Amino acid sequence: MTTPVIGEIGTLLTASEVATLLHVHVNTVKRLGDRGEIPFFRVSRRGDRRYRLDDVRAYLDRSR
Repeated sequence: MTTPVIGEIGTLLTASEVATLLHVHVNTVKRLGDRGEIPFFRVSRRGDRRYRLDDVRAYLDRSR
């Protein structure tokens, strides 16, 4: 796992890092983002997704 980016909005994770934390496939993470269950940011020209660690934790709390 790479070192997460930490800024004013908190710790940012890639879709792969979130998938590892949730023990799901990366496509599942992207699907959750598309449905609005886990908010994400688009970064770079390619439109890569970044997820806030706090949002991932909130998703886990809601899904229990």
